[in-house]
Amino acid sequence: MNHLQVTVPVPAPPPPAHRGEPVLDLAVPVFDEEKDLEPSVRRLHAHLRETFPYPFRITVADNASTDATPLIAARLAAELPEVEWIRLAEKGRGRALRAAWSASSAPVVGYLDVDLSTGLTALLPLVAPLLSGHSDLAIGTRLAPGARVVRGPKREAVSRCYNVLLRCTLSVGFSDAQCGFKAERRDAAERLLPLVRDTGWFFDTELLVVAERAGLRIHEVPVDWVDDPDSRVALLSTALADLRGIARVGRSLARGTLPSGRPPRSYAVPAAVLALAHLLLYAALRPAAAAQVTNALSLLACWTLAQPVLGRRPRSAAPALTTLGALAARLAVTAGSLTALRHTAPGAGLRAELGVLAAAHLSLALARSAAGGRRRRTEPAPS
Repeated sequence: MNHLQVTVPVPAPPPPAHRGEPVLDLAVPVFDEEKDLEPSVRRLHAHLRETFPYPFRITVADNASTDATPLIAARLAAELPEVEWIRLAEKGRGRALRAAWSASSAPVVGYLDVDLSTGLTALLPLVAPLLSGHSDLAIGTRLAPGARVVRGPKREAVSRCYNVLLRCTLSVGFSDAQCGFKAERRDAAERLLPLVRDTGWFFDTELLVVAERAGLRIHEVPVDWVDDPDSRVALLSTALADLRGIARVGRSLARGTLPSGRPPRSYAVPAAVLALAHLLLYAALRPAAAAQVTNALSLLACWTLAQPVLGRRPRSAAPALTTLGALAARLAVTAGSLTALRHTAPGAGLRAELGVLAAAHLSLALARSAAGGRRRRTEPAPS
């Protein structure tokens, strides 16, 4: 069960095998970061020394840098006793994290981005439930109540659309897949890493999907996050790679080749199919009837067809899609959207009508997702 907590008391961690061995091993994956590496590592090191009550390690994971990054990493490792570095011959953030985590013996492993966009005050709340055994993974989230985010509208829209896409296609329950601020118990990492294939930016998402399907507990921490204006992430190529990753993981889920410790959430995908069927039927019937009549008939037809199919599914989405209350809500929102369009643009055609109907379905999905998040936050934590 996913749940949100802002503050968590720090319990006694599991004792390391030998005094002085790190309890937390934080990886910092880098590629050509000669400008940011030294000030960021020194800032992170100072913060951990001042606030973290147990032994720690910072592992700079250099994945095939071509500038002075390896020299800086080596110098920091020689000067600061809690800093180490590894050098990989190939690029890929996922590849760097896999190498750093696989080589670590710390009870808790994690990572954060070298630009330190995430406020470090969230580090202790991130790690505490892992040390206690209360959770298996912990992630920072920029999309939950309590998070404070400063970034441009383009990146904000891309991030929100990506996470909505994950909910609609893979039925995930976590709120923010790619915030560069995560940690997990080493025993969970040993279980998950062999199942994660991606070596790049999709590594985070795939790790979380596999963990959730395996029934592991994911703890979410709202974070303060400030966008790095000098970020080198190429949005287009990264987005295309993520879409390929979503398709690959979706195929694996359909074939049953990923572990499943609990049934997947069953609302998002049926809702998306219902919305698509409604739009297609509306487009087919619209030339023969008025907009409101077409909307009501097409939605009623889709709702009627959905009932026997969804009603037979285990942990069915029927309460969310096939009850009379659900039909009434969907009809009210879609009809209201068409009415608003007619008042604002009397001459709007079929394309505009389909657009507002699609927006209405999306707003219903987002409202349900937000309601589900509120329920998860108010549910008692598992003992």
